[in-house]
Amino acid sequence: MLVLGVDSSTTSTKAIAWDATGAPVAEGRASFTLENPAPDAWEQDAESWWAATQVALAGCVNALGPRAAELRALCLTHQRETFVLTDADSRPLHPALVWMDARGVEQVDRAREKLGNNRLRELSGKPPCITPALYKLMALFGRRVDLAATRPQVSDVHAFLVRRLVGRFVTSLASADPLGLVDMRARTWSPELCALAGLVPSQLPELVEPGAPLGVLAPEVARVTGLPSGLPVIAGAGDGQAAGLGAGISGPGRAYLNLGTAIVSGVLSSEYVTSDAFRTLYAARPGTFFLETDLKGGTFTLDWLAARLLGDSTERLGKLEAEAAHLPAGSEGLMLVPYWNGVMNPYWDDAATGLVVGLTGRHGPAHFYRAALEGIAFEQRLHSSGVEAAAGQRIEEVIVMGGGSKSALWCQLLADVLGKRVTRASTSEATALGAGILAAVAAGLHPDLETATEHMTGCAESFAPGEHAARYDALYREVYTGLFPALRAPMSRLAALTRA
Repeated sequence: MLVLGVDSSTTSTKAIAWDATGAPVAEGRASFTLENPAPDAWEQDAESWWAATQVALAGCVNALGPRAAELRALCLTHQRETFVLTDADSRPLHPALVWMDARGVEQVDRAREKLGNNRLRELSGKPPCITPALYKLMALFGRRVDLAATRPQVSDVHAFLVRRLVGRFVTSLASADPLGLVDMRARTWSPELCALAGLVPSQLPELVEPGAPLGVLAPEVARVTGLPSGLPVIAGAGDGQAAGLGAGISGPGRAYLNLGTAIVSGVLSSEYVTSDAFRTLYAARPGTFFLETDLKGGTFTLDWLAARLLGDSTERLGKLEAEAAHLPAGSEGLMLVPYWNGVMNPYWDDAATGLVVGLTGRHGPAHFYRAALEGIAFEQRLHSSGVEAAAGQRIEEVIVMGGGSKSALWCQLLADVLGKRVTRASTSEATALGAGILAAVAAGLHPDLETATEHMTGCAESFAPGEHAARYDALYREVYTGLFPALRAPMSRLAALTRA
């Protein structure tokens, strides 16, 4: 028997068929565009999510051949915070606003004035910043009063796709809570937060627990994709929570680290706790939470280096990595603070920008590349240290996945900087595997989530702190941790002057 894990990410959809051991059997993929129509604006056509999902599903079915008949359930995971406004028939009324969209910084301040920082954090689990959909909605309805007046329905990616798959307006708690509109203690939409956004809860989808059955595949979808008729569709979770499940994070002492467009890490908690050191989300395992950190400038920073500075394709990055591996720890005095898209924890400063210090005439692209990897590693140490202090939980091992985990240089840098064992997940597609695990339990491939996680996840190569750990420790404590706090005020003033 097989299950499908479908991952609708920021620029593509992957549909992967998994067996009961967590081995991938077949997959299909399709990409879609990310638009940047104005400064700070990041949008998508929500219909492209659905088109890519159908193509990916059909591709996976085609790759499976006769084994497609073995499929027993389908579960979704997806890019978080992204949302689309639709009419009652699920037709988009406006381009979807992607999690990267940064229009609405003023609304963050307005929300703080109305409810206060602590109330916003306690209700939603998230210190106020531009990332949650709450503030983007406030900004959008401010720009488009006419749109707000139509009382549109608001769908996260999960709700939009599930409605096309089974015809039901529903989403998972672990998919919806990144929107910033859920009362995390009550496990329902918060009337207080919805009112702040200009909504009432009836404009939002029904909420269910991750792993709940949502219905069966619509006949037309089965016909178009080739999937078995009547295939059950199971409630999933956001990509970060699904990645944690797919990495096998089932208790204290271990953290997952997704090295993707953004750098997302989390530890599991049985208690609802909040802090400025992290944001609190529902885990894919019902009744538990992930204490999660997020750096929005992850591999995005490396892609920016290739496209904007070098005027080259990302293929150049492979050559830069080979050159960077021969450079000394510390990139010969070059240090980078990777706030290319602002900073969430621990500073929650949407106006923050990146820093490059120590630049001299001897530095070249490979130095910059290594400094970017080191800077992201330093930032992750800042994040992990904050989680350990606030949650009282010592992280002994970090399980890495995502595209960046394929880099041995980066994995070793992380081990050296963090001073912890860094271990690759058995698959770089841990996000889709997390969805597959939820589907496997619902389909009866395993009796419960604990058993499924034990049998379907695993680890590969490990990296221990090496000879450069002491140098990195000194660079982190004596230089990195003080850079942004020291320059925060002049950077803020610089931004204000250049906006004038």
